Amino acid sequence: MEKTDQPAQINIEISEEVSEGEYANLAIITHSHAEFVIDFVNVMPGTPKSKVKSRIILTPFHAKRFMKAMVDNVKKFETANGTIQDMEAVEIPFNFGGPTAQA
Repeated sequence: MEKTDQPAQINIEISEEVSEGEYANLAIITHSHAEFVIDFVNVMPGTPKSKVKSRIILTPFHAKRFMKAMVDNVKKFETANGTIQDMEAVEIPFNFGGPTAQA
């Protein structure tokens, strides 16, 4: 049998509902020894409460691969479109102009 360097092809389907996507402007990342959990949240100005829109659970191996893929894609984006300004440089208040949350 002859070995090829071509990876096996995977057919991936996406439903119409999932293809619409979810908007998130905050990601909360937690981890244990066995997994990374990423909660994507849509924080709206002036609202005291926000909901997790999507939760993705990854193995540490896949979390690291995801991180590398994100770094690579951000570099490609910036090469084509210019540097993305870091949030630290923007200094937007966390309440986005709405009322300050009380604990």
